[in-house]
Amino acid sequence: MTTTPLTTRTTDRPATSRGVKALRAVAIAACVPYLSLKLTWIFGGRIGIPEDSTLLDHRATMLIANTATVLMDACVVVLALLLTRPWGLRVRSWLLAVPMWAATGLLAPIMAGFPLQILVRLLGGSVRTEAANDPFLHEWVFSVVYGGFILQGLALGALFVLYARRRWGHIWQGRVWDLDAGPKAPAVAAAVCAVLPVTTHTLWATGSATGLSSAAADGRASDFYALEVLYALFPVVAVAGALLLAFRPAPGLALRVPLALVWLGSAATACWGGWLLIGSLAATDMADRPTALMLLTYAGAMITGLLVLLTGVRHTAARRASV
Repeated sequence: MTTTPLTTRTTDRPATSRGVKALRAVAIAACVPYLSLKLTWIFGGRIGIPEDSTLLDHRATMLIANTATVLMDACVVVLALLLTRPWGLRVRSWLLAVPMWAATGLLAPIMAGFPLQILVRLLGGSVRTEAANDPFLHEWVFSVVYGGFILQGLALGALFVLYARRRWGHIWQGRVWDLDAGPKAPAVAAAVCAVLPVTTHTLWATGSATGLSSAAADGRASDFYALEVLYALFPVVAVAGALLLAFRPAPGLALRVPLALVWLGSAATACWGGWLLIGSLAATDMADRPTALMLLTYAGAMITGLLVLLTGVRHTAARRASV
């Protein structure tokens, strides 16, 4: 068996073309609306919040949540600089990969889900952004915030691909047959764990209310079913990438394909599952409190994503050592 030739490793200079600078500017500028809103709320402003919003009933929780999300979005600015400045190439791999993986996991479902909601609305479906008798935020806030997230994701993703190609491009070159036989247990465990979240999200996507809280069941609209399809799809993508790496059923496949599936699928599955789990546990209203099946579904998704990530890390480490 022959091994696909590898090109030389990257240079020690970051890409500084006009296109890269433009992408960096877009990524940073796209953070401004969200950060502005959050900072306004932290300091007592109410722009975008209805007078009878439930957010105003939990000021301490809102302060903590807003502060945490400000720090999270500020990380996008740091990442945009790291990916384009000379000092970014000297940062340890894991210090970049971990926050970039988390950013991928939190932004990818929004980048896919928000346009899907818009499409549902254009096709005549119903989109529920806030309850009629339980106002949350003015509708324009969602458009501004999610629009900014999509721009952040597109710009940051493009910068990361360019950066990763320069620094680690030698790792994902070649074909799946170039991989040494690696551990299969994490991939198998991920496939087993994925059964629950894939099954429940598929049931909810097809109209079943099994295991949903009363608030979730009563508030379903067309966009709910569309988003549930996405939540069922991401674990499938993640596990598919892990199994391709672990068992190599398609030896001639370009190595970057399963690695991309593992990166995107594990991030979206683990991070969004964790986000939904945290949000469910924070619910205070009895009607909003999650059922045991909802908690198990979100936890199962998070564990699935982490197991797939472990599969990817092990194979990437072995690949890096071999080249």
